Amino acid sequence: MTDALQVELVAADRVVWSGGATMVIARTVDGDVGVLRGHAPVLSALTDAVVEITPEEGTEVIATVDGGFLSVANDRVSILSEHVLLAHEIDLSEAEIELEEARRLLGTNNDAEKRIRRAEARIRAVEKAS
Repeated sequence: MTDALQVELVAADRVVWSGGATMVIARTVDGDVGVLRGHAPVLSALTDAVVEITPEEGTEVIATVDGGFLSVANDRVSILSEHVLLAHEIDLSEAEIELEEARRLLGTNNDAEKRIRRAEARIRAVEKAS
């Protein structure tokens, strides 16, 4: 038996990352959650934010999720979101343009705040990974 968490980061169309990890950090609607081995069971809604996975071996996995769910039980962590992007999949200039466009629409478009949160999360993911 391994001393690692078994982690799955899953988008609607693919398994983005799966493997053993020593720690997972995600942002739920109630705040940031850090998960280590032996964590109490949790089921929580995620917000548009960065997810950090510290694998047993290799470099830290930095990704963004567009909401979704976090499930923790018996040293297994499942992160499920409709859209997941690894930091290296994010085009920083596109995210910056999206952020500026969304800021201009603030107050006139119902989706502007959500677009701002997603763009900011993508920019943070790229910055954390570099």
